[in-house]
Amino acid sequence: MKSKEKVFTKYQVFIIAVLAVLQFTIVLDFMVLSPLGAILLKELDISTSQFGLVVSAYAFSAGASGLLAAGFADKYDRKKLLMFFYTGFILGTALCAMAPNYSLLLIARIITGIFGGVISSVSFAIISDLFKLEVRGKVMGFVQSAFAGSQVFGIPVGLLLADKFGWHAPFWLIVGFGLALGIIIMAYMKPVDAHLQIKSDRNALQHLFKTLRNRDYIKAFTGTTLLATGGFMLMPFAAAFCVYNVGITNQQLTLLYFITGVFSMIFGPIIGSMSDKAGKYQTFVVGSLISMVMVVIYTNLGITPLWILISVNVVLFVGIASRMISASALITAMPSLQDRGAFMSVNSAVQQISGGIAAAIAGLIAMKHSSGRIEHYDTLGYLVVLTMIIAMGLFYVINRHIQKNAQSADASPVVSEVLSSDPL
Repeated sequence: MKSKEKVFTKYQVFIIAVLAVLQFTIVLDFMVLSPLGAILLKELDISTSQFGLVVSAYAFSAGASGLLAAGFADKYDRKKLLMFFYTGFILGTALCAMAPNYSLLLIARIITGIFGGVISSVSFAIISDLFKLEVRGKVMGFVQSAFAGSQVFGIPVGLLLADKFGWHAPFWLIVGFGLALGIIIMAYMKPVDAHLQIKSDRNALQHLFKTLRNRDYIKAFTGTTLLATGGFMLMPFAAAFCVYNVGITNQQLTLLYFITGVFSMIFGPIIGSMSDKAGKYQTFVVGSLISMVMVVIYTNLGITPLWILISVNVVLFVGIASRMISASALITAMPSLQDRGAFMSVNSAVQQISGGIAAAIAGLIAMKHSSGRIEHYDTLGYLVVLTMIIAMGLFYVINRHIQKNAQSADASPVVSEVLSSDPL
């Protein structure tokens, strides 16, 4: 009896693990600001609009750097590009750890965003190069589980460190973790340069404009805009909402993130596999419907027992994960091999810029009462639901396009030579 063929080689498993942990550090750097929000609003004596600016400053600088990097993204080995921007990200995070006040924290977030905003796009380009479309849902399920991992391990530890040593401590944690990962990537990751075999006489500016003018790519960029809007609107004030509106303590907040993260880590790979088997768009629709219902419930909560809040949060995050994993897998199928780096950079820039705008708008809509209570959070919830409805229609169009161009969209065999030798 023949043994079942392995889905991934050892080296591919290594790449998935590295990219997942890489995303863990990037996501944690952003997500840790949300639970720290309640602390920062008090310790730095800032308003919700100022805190929204701290969040959006990272997003705007990340978006700008993504656009600037797009023209060059397909002209270099993706490993070298990854190491360059990850080094800058670690340095920027160290500056956040050393920031003594609001103004310098804002500057440090801008610097971190300049480098951190490009890393996800390079990672997704690597995934597109090294994995066939048929298994990208599963790959995205593992890599996107970084969001959950940051909740399970990073955010609770970050909150504990913040309580014990101050709000700077979580950033030092990310710096130490990032340095160790950077050494592993440098030592064991192979070059990812198959795209360099396709000769192009376009300069960086021409390459950028060609990517921006592609009508099919524009559909994907618009879809990404809608996806980013929801997360950036609700996330910055989620912790403050739970503490001041729902009535839980900071210790209970840590438990909330931990339990939600555990369930998200379990369901992430399952959702990824399901999207490969049942269909990526179908999974996206189911996740969107679940998310819409739970967003309305969540943003209208008053004083609520902890177990009910945890239940609502778990279901909400499972819905969001279903949307993000399936949508990410669909979007990676849009660009051709020679455009992947530029496409992913622009897509990441669009995500960050639209997210930054959403966070800034959220800071204007959500108001902090003198008691600490967050007002008009339900209004943000209704806006998010509206974006989800529009996104379902747009991703239907994107899915139809991918189905019609399935053969040309999957260019992975070009890089099969890269994976033929397995060093591990």
